[in-house]
Amino acid sequence: MSALLVQTTLPSEGEAGAIARAAVEARLAACAHVDRIASVFRWDGAVREAEEWRVWLKTTAAAREALFALVARLHPYDEPALIALPIVHGAPSFLDWIASETGGPPPAP
Repeated sequence: MSALLVQTTLPSEGEAGAIARAAVEARLAACAHVDRIASVFRWDGAVREAEEWRVWLKTTAAAREALFALVARLHPYDEPALIALPIVHGAPSFLDWIASETGGPPPAP
């Protein structure tokens, strides 16, 4: 199992929360963290600044493609920042939890 951190940024807390919740409910991410950030970026030939909301999604390489598709479908930006970073080291039990919470049907109650 190869674990990943997927990151994207959104213009509002509500939109960030909606994507975080949708990813976890779809079992494409084991969990999500949402935080407010200040962004400086070039867009349409100008340097801009904006408050954004960053979403970190903990997932697996096997779920990445479907997670990217979900986020892209729900994302309001014309060109969403959507990247995946490998988790090189992690507690084995934590990485097992990410794997068990993604990609499969929900566990029976």
